[in-house]
Amino acid sequence: RICTLGRCVGVVACKGPRKGVRTLSSALKQLRTYSCRVKAARRTRSFASSATPAASLSPSEVVASGEPYYPDEYILGILKEVKTIAMVGASSKWQRPSNFAMKYLQEKGYRVVPVNPGSAGSKILGEMTYASVLDIPTSIKIDMVDVFQRPDRCPEVTKQAVERGASVVWLQLGIVSEEAKRIATDGGLKMVMNRCPKIEFSRLRGELSMHGFASNVISSRRRVIGGKKDDSEDGSDLKPKTESDKLDSKDAFHSGNCGFDTLSIHAGAAPDPTTGARSTPIFQTTSYVFENVDNAASLFNLQTFGNIYSRLSNPTTAVLEERLATLDKGRGATCTASGHSAQLLALFPLMQPGDTLVSSNRLYGGSITQFGKTFQKFGWNCIFVDTDDLKSVRSAVEKATNVKALWAESLANPGGSISDIEGLKQIANENGIPLIIDNTLATPYLCQPVIHGADLVVYSTTKFLSGHGNAMGGGLCSLRISILPHLYYLCSCCACLN
Repeated sequence: RICTLGRCVGVVACKGPRKGVRTLSSALKQLRTYSCRVKAARRTRSFASSATPAASLSPSEVVASGEPYYPDEYILGILKEVKTIAMVGASSKWQRPSNFAMKYLQEKGYRVVPVNPGSAGSKILGEMTYASVLDIPTSIKIDMVDVFQRPDRCPEVTKQAVERGASVVWLQLGIVSEEAKRIATDGGLKMVMNRCPKIEFSRLRGELSMHGFASNVISSRRRVIGGKKDDSEDGSDLKPKTESDKLDSKDAFHSGNCGFDTLSIHAGAAPDPTTGARSTPIFQTTSYVFENVDNAASLFNLQTFGNIYSRLSNPTTAVLEERLATLDKGRGATCTASGHSAQLLALFPLMQPGDTLVSSNRLYGGSITQFGKTFQKFGWNCIFVDTDDLKSVRSAVEKATNVKALWAESLANPGGSISDIEGLKQIANENGIPLIIDNTLATPYLCQPVIHGADLVVYSTTKFLSGHGNAMGGGLCSLRISILPHLYYLCSCCACLN
């Protein structure tokens, strides 16, 4: 039975006339309460509404996940304005992330000036290296300072960026410094923390779409993968003209301006660049060709993005992953062969023999078996608690040893009970563990758990997301961009899951 309460839709399973009536009545009461809470959340947090364009949000907003939030237009504006980047911590070793990022940005048309005291006076990727930002000749106008340094070193680098006249300070993935942010703000500079310009450029140009990251662009134009700085004198534009360059045009829309129905059909997909076909085909292939040896090397070294092997990525799967991430308001998603494989993938990076998972006792029967029996073979322990009783949840988390995660279903199958995600997130935060929410029954149409604080969202796509009963599948989605590479790596290693 489908119960429609404003914008809230719940699916209730009925077993027998009498029990069904009681279940439906109870679920209706819970849905009314949940609907009121959702509306209150939307009033207090503008980013919770799917109709809110990202452009209306402030770069300083922090979402429930605790990570800095930056609208795509803010990031895109920086990438289009910047011409020359000083990369602090650039390495001459090709296997270092800073070297990857430098080479990628150079290929996209940016000039990258390396800053590294240990390599000062030598060249890295054809550019002279300097000991500090202030040592770079004044003849070179620095637009952005990209920082590969520990957080405690960022304030000093930011001071140098202010003195040097840069307009942006960008702290790499995993680097957050409130002191550096204050210095940049006081100096009139834009600040980006815990992001990688290489990843953001590739995501907004559609390159990372093939790996499940959300580009947040809906377009009827053929997708041209990639893009680089224009060869024109001012270098202020990007080419080729991709849909992400046209967020305000009639040909492309930011996903925040599209309704759920539009996103469920078009998110992640674009007409085929060669044939113009509107629908995404099934790419039934194991491998892909390379342009040349250098292209193959750059792909395997992660210096550029593309398909290598279908265990790693597949164009058809990538559309599903980006669509799921977009519908769920996440940064990216990884899809698996089933819901159970998605659950294993969610826990595998966190758990080791002897570790404990605290989980709701109101789970899908297969999940109860997997957590309570199958995972014991890995040496993992699971404590089942009533997540409606937050005191019991807190007690279980605090008393158990080596607790690594808290797990619940947003809308329990088959009971229909609704989890207090924000309450559970508070307990998870107090104990320094991630909150994982199974959103299979609710789907993103009813609930987007990342908005309420979930660190990771798990799905069995076999059920309501697919809805046709002829395709098995699972998925994981997160707003925390730092989690996604681990899931992608594990999924590529564990071929049985993908």
